[in-house]
Amino acid sequence: MFFKWLKRYMPRGIYARAALIIVLPVFLLQVVVSFQLIRRHFEGVTQQMSVAAAREVRLVIDMSENPAFTPDALSKVLDGLAISLSKPDRIDAVHNRRWYDFSGIIITRVLTDQLPQLQAVQLREDRIVRLLIQTNTSPLELVFDRRRVSATNSHQLIVNMVFFGILLTIVAYAYMRNQLRPIKRLATAAEAFGRGRSVPYSPGGAVEVRAAGNAFLDMRNRIERFFEQRTLMLSGVSHDLRTPLTRLKLGLSMLDHEDRAELEQDVEEMQRMIDAFLDFARSDFEDARTKVDAAPFVRDIVDACARGGQDVTLRKTEGDGTLTLSADMVRRAVENLIGNAVRYGNRAEVSVRITEKSMRIRVEDDGPGIPVKDREEAVKPFARLEPARNQNKGPGVGLGLSIAADVARAHGGVLRLGESDRLGGLKADLVFGR
Repeated sequence: MFFKWLKRYMPRGIYARAALIIVLPVFLLQVVVSFQLIRRHFEGVTQQMSVAAAREVRLVIDMSENPAFTPDALSKVLDGLAISLSKPDRIDAVHNRRWYDFSGIIITRVLTDQLPQLQAVQLREDRIVRLLIQTNTSPLELVFDRRRVSATNSHQLIVNMVFFGILLTIVAYAYMRNQLRPIKRLATAAEAFGRGRSVPYSPGGAVEVRAAGNAFLDMRNRIERFFEQRTLMLSGVSHDLRTPLTRLKLGLSMLDHEDRAELEQDVEEMQRMIDAFLDFARSDFEDARTKVDAAPFVRDIVDACARGGQDVTLRKTEGDGTLTLSADMVRRAVENLIGNAVRYGNRAEVSVRITEKSMRIRVEDDGPGIPVKDREEAVKPFARLEPARNQNKGPGVGLGLSIAADVARAHGGVLRLGESDRLGGLKADLVFGR
C-alpha cells in the first residue's frame, strides 16, 4: 500500500528517475556520514575544550575566594588565561544562545556540570562566552573567547560536502545524459512510427540499447513491407477489376433500360467496393501533413456530404484552433463514418470539440447501433455485422470503420465506438492529439 502511494509522487521521465536513482543514495549517504562525523568529532572536541575551560574558570574562582592571593597575582593569572573578570552587583541573567548554535548546548551542559556555582552561560554575543558565577564572597562575571570552548571552522566540512556533492552530481548527470540519449531517440522513433511517420534512426549507446534499437528497426521494416505488399495487392486487384467493369458498363448501355436497370445497380455496387478497397489500401500511407483550421475543415466535409445527398448536419462546434494532419486521410475517415451512419440509419449528426490537447470529431446516427460485444470486431477489415445492423441503402464492404481506425492510429489518435444518447444509434468518436 505504501509503495502504491509513493508511486504517484515519483517522477515520470527517465531523466528524472535516473537522476533520483543516482543522486538520492549519494545524498543520503553524505547526510548520514556527515551527521555522524559532526556529532562525534565536533561534539567530542567541544566537550573536551569546555572541560579544559571549566578547569581554568575554577582556578580563577578559587583564587578570587582565597585571600592568600593578591590582586596582582590574580591579574597575572587572568592575563595568562586571557579571561576578563568583573564583579557585578547582582546576577539576574539566564542561559541563552542563538537557535542554530548547536555546539552551545554542549558548552552549557559541560560548564554547568563542571561549575556548581555557575548561574548563567550567555552565548548570544559574537565570538565570546560570558559566565555569571555566584561565589561565596561575591558574584563574578567572566568573559573569554568562544574559540576556547568550541572547534572553529566547523562549517568547512558542510561547505566541502555541498560543493563536491554538486560537482559529482553534475558529472554523473552528464554521463547519465550521454547514456540515456540513445533511449530517448529510440522512444522518439517508436512514437513517430506509431503515429504513421518514419523518422531516421540509427541504434547507439550501450549493448542492450543497441539490441533494442536493432529489434525496432527490424520490426519497422517488416511492418512497412507488409503494408506495401498489402497495398500493392489491393491496388492491383482493384485496378484489374476496372477493365471488366468498364466492358460491362459498355455492354449494358446497349441493352434496353428495363433489362439493364438491376444490372447497372450491381455494377455500381462493384465500383463502390473497388473504391473502398483503394481507400483501405491508401489509409496506411501518410499524405503530406499540413496545418488546417479544425472547425472549418470539418464543416466543409459535412457540407460536401450534404450536397452529395446524405442526410447529415453539423450539430455544434466547441472550441477552435489549428491541427497538423493529413487532410485527405482525415477527410476520407470522416466521410466513411458519415456514409456508415446514413447507410445504417436515416440521418447523421456531426459535432466537433477542440481542446488544448486534442480534437474530437463525433458522428452519431439513429440506426440500430452496434452491441458492445461486437464493437471490437466491427473495426476489423471486411467485418460484416448484418444481423446487428439493418442496411437501408445496400450492402457495405466492411471497411468504413477499419479505414477510420487506421487513419486515427496513423495520427496517434483513436476511434471509439459507443451508443448515441441523442439519436439512440451508433456514436463514433475520432480523437486526434494536438
